[in-house]
Amino acid sequence: MQLRAMDWRLIVLLSASAVGVVMLVWAVRSVAGFEYGLGYDARAYWGYPRAEVYPDTGTASGYSFYRYSPVFVPLMTLWTAIPWSVFVILWFAVGAALYVWMVGPWSLALLAIPVVAVELFIGNIHLLLALAVVLGFRWPAAWSFVLLTKVTPGIGLLWFVVRREWRSLGIALGATAAIAGVSFVLMPGLWVEWLRSLGRTGEPGSVSTVAVALPWRLAVAAIVVVWGARTDRRWTVPVAATLALPVLWLNGLTMMLVAVVALQRGFPERLHGQLDWLVAWLPGRRATDAPARPESVVSART
Repeated sequence: MQLRAMDWRLIVLLSASAVGVVMLVWAVRSVAGFEYGLGYDARAYWGYPRAEVYPDTGTASGYSFYRYSPVFVPLMTLWTAIPWSVFVILWFAVGAALYVWMVGPWSLALLAIPVVAVELFIGNIHLLLALAVVLGFRWPAAWSFVLLTKVTPGIGLLWFVVRREWRSLGIALGATAAIAGVSFVLMPGLWVEWLRSLGRTGEPGSVSTVAVALPWRLAVAAIVVVWGARTDRRWTVPVAATLALPVLWLNGLTMMLVAVVALQRGFPERLHGQLDWLVAWLPGRRATDAPARPESVVSART
């Protein structure tokens, strides 16, 4: 019976991977024929300084519109020193490498879902958000990236509240407050503009979005993550965070898909010893807290 189950899994994986190759070719051809080409969303993260960082557009969609906190503006100003053609290729390469690293053998299979290939080529930050949510189980400070970009997916922090993991919650909120505080001292005007832009930016009506208003999605997301925290189901956190995106573009579903697969593969525990040198400065769990065999934590209830 175990052999049969493995055979079916292999058949599903190979079949989905074959479809994924087809979808990858389709995505490449679509990008080649698209007016803006590769990195439509990534353009918002390049091209500083600009006359208006937060233009009053009234919508969350638009080529090169930046909608995140001012924290990242200095970094993106440095990126502008790189020609756009070089930056967009590097941005795509980093996103693709991150995707393969997180989903592993499912890299081609997930591409069978069209929105995944679209996300890779338009270059939004949903893959980075997926990584932050996954790492947040071990290094809660990673949630600061979520709160300082899309903001509302931070509803996933209810996981710590329900489980009374107050230290982890404090680290997540404290790291966010510290980063935001330094940024505010350096650029108070931009923070005022950003907060104003949040209030005047509406959800665009598009066939590429899930047409459910944010308050309803937030309510469902809260229920999902509370249930998951009470029943020890980690996968509910990226699901809830995705539902809570300010605008749920179809390609935004990639965030949920990649994070859930990564959790099922044993992230973040399987990273014990691999990323400690990179994230040692993050306040959170000690490296020695990881299990000796991280693969043992993977189950249907993670």
